[in-house]
Order: sequence, then C-alpha cells, then structure tokens
Amino acid sequence: MTARRAILLGAGGLLLWLSFSSAAHAGMLEDAVQGLASSSEDKVEDSIRSLGTLDDARAWPALDALSDDRLRVGADGKVYIWDSKTHDAKDPITLAVVQAPRPLKEVEVSNEIRRVAGPVLAQLRLGSPSAGERLAAAEELSKAGDAEATTLLHKALDREKDPKVRDALTLAVARVDLASPSADARVGALQIIKKLGNDEFLSAVQRMVSKNDQGQFNEPDAKVRAAAQEVVDAIAGQQRLVSVVGSLLHGLSLASVLLFAALGLAVTFGLLGVINMAHGEMLMLGAYSTYAVQTFFQAHMPGAFRWYLLAAVPVAFLVTMLVGMLLERTVIRHLYGRPLETLLGTWGISLGLIQTVRLIFGAQNVAVANPDWLAGGIEITHGLVLPWSRIGVIGFVIVVAAGVWFLLQKTRLGLYVRAVTQNRAMAACMGISTKRIDMWMFGLGSGIAGLGGVALSQLSNVGPELGQSYIIDSFMVVVLGGVGRLAGAVAAALGLGVVNKILEPLAGAVLGKIAVLAFIILFIQRRPQGLFAIKGRVDA
Repeated sequence: MTARRAILLGAGGLLLWLSFSSAAHAGMLEDAVQGLASSSEDKVEDSIRSLGTLDDARAWPALDALSDDRLRVGADGKVYIWDSKTHDAKDPITLAVVQAPRPLKEVEVSNEIRRVAGPVLAQLRLGSPSAGERLAAAEELSKAGDAEATTLLHKALDREKDPKVRDALTLAVARVDLASPSADARVGALQIIKKLGNDEFLSAVQRMVSKNDQGQFNEPDAKVRAAAQEVVDAIAGQQRLVSVVGSLLHGLSLASVLLFAALGLAVTFGLLGVINMAHGEMLMLGAYSTYAVQTFFQAHMPGAFRWYLLAAVPVAFLVTMLVGMLLERTVIRHLYGRPLETLLGTWGISLGLIQTVRLIFGAQNVAVANPDWLAGGIEITHGLVLPWSRIGVIGFVIVVAAGVWFLLQKTRLGLYVRAVTQNRAMAACMGISTKRIDMWMFGLGSGIAGLGGVALSQLSNVGPELGQSYIIDSFMVVVLGGVGRLAGAVAAALGLGVVNKILEPLAGAVLGKIAVLAFIILFIQRRPQGLFAIKGRVDA
C-alpha cells in the first residue's frame, strides 16, 4: 500500500512539474514574441536569440512576419501579424484571427535585425514537417558560416530521417567545416563533398588547390590540398558523365520529334515517291492546332485547362490529315511521276502555309504551356533533371509508332498499302483503288506529322517557320532507314537524334550537321537501299 501511494505521489508530482514547465515555457515564448516590437534594437535582438534558445516552431510565423514587414503593434501594446490579403490581424502564436485594437503600427526592422533573425528563422524551419522547408533551412544555415550554425545543423542531422534532407544537411555541415581552422575537419568536409558529388562546391575547392598572388597555396596544409584535388577530379569526372547522359536523353527527345516527321514521310515517300517539301509545315500546323486548343480552353473551359493537351491530340491529327488529303487531291495527284515538279510544287505550298499562319496568328512565336502533370521532372543525379515533358514526348512517340505498325501490318488498309507499295500495277489489277489509297496514306502521313507538332509544342516555342528546322533531318532519316520501312525510320531517327546531340558540344552545331551529312552520303553510296531494304518483286 505504501509503495503504491509513493508511485501515485511521484506520478502526480511529475505531472505537476510538467504542467509548471509547460506554463513557464509558454510564458517565455509569449515574452520573447512580444519583445520583437521593442523600440530598442538590442532588446529585439535579445528576443530573437531567446526564440532560438526556446526552439519552438510556433515562433516561426512571428519571426517571419518581422523579417517581411508584416508585424504590427496594436493600441494595447501587443504584437499582431498583419495579413495583407484579407486585411486581418492574427495572433502571433496561434495564428487565429483576432480583433486588434486600432490603430496598428508597423514594426520597423533594420538590416541588422534581419541578419540576426535569418539563422534563427532557418533553425525554426529545420523542425518543419515539410521536407522542402527543412532543405531551404539547411542551405540558409550553411551560408551563415558560424559556430552556432554548425551546432544547429548537427542537431538537425541527428534527428533527420528523410534521406534527401540528410544529404542536404550533411553538405551544409561540410560547407561550414571547409572554413574550419582544423585541417582534419576540412579533410572530412572534402570527403563528404567527394562522396555526394555536389558541383556547387567546385569553385571553393578549386581555390584551395590554387595559388595566390604571392605564389603560395591558398590552402597551407598539404594533406588538405591532396583531398581537395581528389574532389576536383571527381567532380570533373561526374560533370563529363552528366554531360554525356544529358546529351543522350535530349537526343532521345529529338529523335522522337524526328520520328514523328519521318513516319509520315516513310509512308508517303515510300508509297507515292513524292518529295514533299511541305511535310515540315504539317508539324507547324499541329503545333498551332495545339496552341488554338489551349487558347479555347483558357477562354471557355478554364476549369478543365489541365486536360487541354489530351483534346489537342485528335484536333491536331484531324486538321493536318484533312490538309494533307486536300493537298493530295488538288495538287499532288497531278504531279506523280515528276519528282522535280513535285519538289518545287510542295516547296511553294510550304511557303503558302507559312504565310497563311503568319496572317492568322502573327509572325511572332507563341508559347504553349505545359499542363501541370507535365511540369517538373525527375532528378537523375545532381545537375541532371529529365523533364516530364520530354518523358511524355518519348512515351507518346512509342504509342504512335506502335499504332502505325499495327495499322500497316494487321489491318486490311495496311495490306492494301503494302500491296500498292510493292507493285502498284498488280494491286490495281486486283481491284485495289490505288488513288484512294494514295489519298488516305498522304492524309495519314500528314496527320502523324501533326501529332509531332503537338509533341514539339511541349518542348519549345511555336513559330511559323517551325517545320523548316526538321524537314531536312526527316528526309535523312527516311533515306538512311530505307524508303517505306517503319523499322528503318525508327532506327535512323534514334541514331541521328542521339548522334546530333552528342556531336553538338564536341564540334559545334554546324560541324556536327556536316559530319552527319557526310556519313549518310558515304553510307548511301555503299548501301543505296538504306538500313532496311524493301523485299518484294520489282517490275522488269
């Protein structure tokens, strides 16, 4: 009975102590927050440091309002946070809207007070439930560069569970330790930087291994210099790797756009033998169709704006397909068998389409916004982010290429197309309407290019001369892959897209294009059929 009473008494005493401690803490927090409005800068700085010692996240809104000129003093002498949007006064700790006695006087803040408040604000943000807030706080504390910041960072590192935030805190500690008087601390910081491979430290580390105006090393310790040189070499190697991988990924997205254009050319050039210089303008019309759909959604359906791109896909396909079919019926059908006249005629059509778009939309480029589900990207490694827009384009072209393959290989229309491609006269004798096949396939090729314009609108601005940048490369893809061969177009587009992006930083854009063109000429000299030749009977 005595032991039980002792336990109950002890528990009661502990609760009483906790209650007293909590009340004392709340009182100290209230006093420190109210002290932020003192007329003495020294007292304001003391209140800021007191808030840092209390380390209570509830003080963050008041301190942030002080730094942002949103802290007010009411007629009762108490502190309030002013909301400029709603014009309400809020309690600095609970953030509840209150009826503050007017007038409200703005608390004046000097740059010195902001400098003192910065590290404390970052310290309080380190306890935020948001990982992004903690990351920003770690960066701010690391730039403070004082011993107090190092202590706070170590404490935050001990309790942090998120891997990305832990890495950021570790780098923040390393940033501070680089200026430490201890050589061992500097070596440890350099080892952390080397392990995490952050190139933001490259200039600071390079200064450590360089000499000053007197010919002496900026870093006096040879052991630290050796560690710094290892970091410089490691970061340089990582930058080369990031450059190569980045070029490869951007090459894939370029290959996707080339494939959109080349798929249509592979069909029309292989089937009709038409050198269609207006094919690039189908890309442009598809991009402008996307812009028109975006404008319509902004004006009439703003609530569904994030889905405008899904509506733009069928619209762009239908618009460009109908334009292609109209061109085939009115102009191109009269030029079959005359390649030079076809080339000149379609070139004139391309100029007409460009001028028509200029008259309708203007000569200036227009911007097509990415929907929110294509914003941002995936961080593959530090300094290399693959945007969702490029990932979406690559996935889109895979779906379209699969659809074209299914159409040509698994449907009756595809069977007729292959028959006409291999032997037009025999196909006509079998009852296939070759003129109708020509019209539908020219329209299909134009529609596929229009889908390429949808994809291209998500990667760059849209202008009247958009298609001119891709028509030559598209023809090279078709010729290199093999006329009329879908697999050849895919292989050639991937090859040219990736090679172009790899050569550009090495030899420049112009020399890179010349090198690619020279390779294609030499390749066609040795293999005129391209990578994938059409197999079938040829008329004698």
